[in-house]
Amino acid sequence: MTQKNSKQKNVVASKKKESSDQSSTDKNTNLTKFVGDTKEELGKVVWPSRQQLLSESTAVLLMVILVATVIYLVDNFFSWGSGKVF
Repeated sequence: MTQKNSKQKNVVASKKKESSDQSSTDKNTNLTKFVGDTKEELGKVVWPSRQQLLSESTAVLLMVILVATVIYLVDNFFSWGSGKVF
């Protein structure tokens, strides 16, 4: 009976090892596929020219400064107004 149990344990152990080996291979395959797909998608991107990048970055910075200034002025106005009322 013990010989039969040891054979069964060996079979179970070998199946677990095969399963873990396959899982490791699947992870490597998934990582390789992910990297390949990522490179492929990045190849489809239309990157802006240097001039376009600079002009749009400048526009964004100017808009941020403008909006921050307006919020600052409105905040000061309401602070002044609440100081007069209360």
